[in-house]
Amino acid sequence: MGEILSNYDVLAAFWGTIKLSLLGTFGALVLGTIVAILRLSPVRVFQWIGTWYVNTFRNTPLTLLMVFSILGLTFILGIQLNSEDISSNVFRWAAVMLSVYHGAFICEALRSGVNTVPAGQAEAARAIGLTFGQSMQHVLLPQAFRGSIAPIGSTIIALIKNSTVAAVIGAGEAANLMSTVIENEGSRFSVFLVFAIGFVLLTLPLGLLFTSMSRRLAVKR
Repeated sequence: MGEILSNYDVLAAFWGTIKLSLLGTFGALVLGTIVAILRLSPVRVFQWIGTWYVNTFRNTPLTLLMVFSILGLTFILGIQLNSEDISSNVFRWAAVMLSVYHGAFICEALRSGVNTVPAGQAEAARAIGLTFGQSMQHVLLPQAFRGSIAPIGSTIIALIKNSTVAAVIGAGEAANLMSTVIENEGSRFSVFLVFAIGFVLLTLPLGLLFTSMSRRLAVKR
């Protein structure tokens, strides 16, 4: 284990995983919230768009999205997020695809949280003259986030684990380095142990944090 840590920059690789996970989490929260609003909108066209997004991306393998971002969007269509640096372009596309994929799961988590809000509160918001956007902003979404902390936390933890899929397109993160180490050093138990411990240290505290938050911030009915 010490040989691996001394010969390879494991910390830098996990820092890449952390940056990728942070970008993916931010994007997934933004996209998921927008799509949840579309699915809850009284406008049927918006509902269809939101439903299409969730059904499409939730049922598309993340590996396929990663490969499509490079082979399809970058090489065939010429869409690059950084035309000067190939590795940066790959990293950014990996963050985008993590956001797009997990945004569908965030949407469903939020929608389930909205369903826990008593219908009378939405009716009261309309009765005092709030628009759909205002009732979502001031009444429904704040409670939905509090009611869906646990499933959102599970989605974020899954996103961190799924960041390893970015290795298929060569993004600079822990799983990519692990494949390099295995190629150079062989499939030794110590190799898997180092990276397994790293991912446990990333995900276990988050699991405990979200569990605690879901208990403290749960809306009392």
